[in-house]
Parts: sequence; C-alpha cells; structure tokens
Amino acid sequence: MFIEEYFKTPFWFEEKLDFLKSLTKATDKYIKEARELKKEDIKKNNDFGTSYHSTTLTLDSKFKDFHNYVGQKAWEFLDWQGFDMQQYTTLFSESWVQEFSKNGGGHCSAHIYPNQHVSGFYFLKASENTSLPIFHEPRTGARCTKLKLKKTDVITYGTDIIHFKVKPGVLLFFPGYMEHRFAVDHGKEPFRFIHFNIQAVPKEMAKVNI
Repeated sequence: MFIEEYFKTPFWFEEKLDFLKSLTKATDKYIKEARELKKEDIKKNNDFGTSYHSTTLTLDSKFKDFHNYVGQKAWEFLDWQGFDMQQYTTLFSESWVQEFSKNGGGHCSAHIYPNQHVSGFYFLKASENTSLPIFHEPRTGARCTKLKLKKTDVITYGTDIIHFKVKPGVLLFFPGYMEHRFAVDHGKEPFRFIHFNIQAVPKEMAKVNI
C-alpha cells in the first residue's frame, strides 16, 4: 500500500522572547482595568473561576511592533499553505490580553471565531502548572464518524483532541477554523496570554476601507 496524507491542519510555533518583557508590562494596566470591571464578581466569588478579558490592544502604540510582526507572520502562514497571498493583505480584527483568576477555576469553553483566517496566542505568563490550549478535530464529517480509540494518550489519525504545553514567549499560529478552549487553571501560578484574530482581505477592498 502507498500512503499519502491530505487535509492536514498546520500549526506554527515560535519562541519569540523579544516582546515578552515589554508586553507583559504593557498589559498590566489592561488586566488591572479588567479586574476593576469585575470587582463585584471578585467580592462575590473570591476571584474564583474568573477570566479577565481586556479591551482591544490594536490602537495602543506599545503593541505596534508586535502587531506588525504577527501580521506579517500570519501572511507568511497563509502563503506557505498555498494561498495566493499576493492578492491579499492581513488585518487584525481582534487583539486582546486575557488572564485567569489567581485563586483558580479560570478557563475558556470550546469556541471558534467566525470569518477569521488566522488565530493565535502569545503567552506572557505560563508554566507546567497553569492552564493550556486544547484544540478539537476541525473536520465535521470526521467528528461525526469517530470510532473508539485503542489509546487516548497517543496522537494518531483518529485523535480528535490535542493540547500543547506552553511557556512564556511562545507564539502560536493556527487556522481560524480551529475550535479551541483552555483547560481549567488551578491558580498555582499566573496565566496570561494575548489572543489575536486576523483576516486576509483583498488588497483592493483594504484600500477602500483605509
């Protein structure tokens, strides 16, 4: 039998420490503001199970170099997959920082963001003791017809859930159609990350909008 592999799902990882120190500092005020907005919930639940979500980072000049770098990498990510990116430019539709509760219970349910071509994370605070990203099988037909696996701790063609261990400075790109979530955090150590979504927009359309 000859074997060929089709319909793969690419993930790009990079350890990018250049932005770690400056962006950790730059996001402090955003997390502080997010905590202030949820101060009543904090009092009620003693900070348990909360996820602090900032406002947009795209208008803050302190993140300009980071966004320029990520935007270019997203373009390369799509180009590498075979898309004719000479016809498109990449634009941020969303970029925010998120931090989980210090007392544990922070998490994020499985979801996707509609009409996004590239999504990703830049981890600012993380360790082996914190939460981690989890991804689900993206092919609807495959999910509907899954059989019972021989082993669930080995990645095979039948695997329908994967997770990645992360650390500060890791930059991760993945296709926007990937359903993802974050495991429940136990509050042992800080967990903070920047999340972004990017669209590939036809250049002529981008000119009209600019």
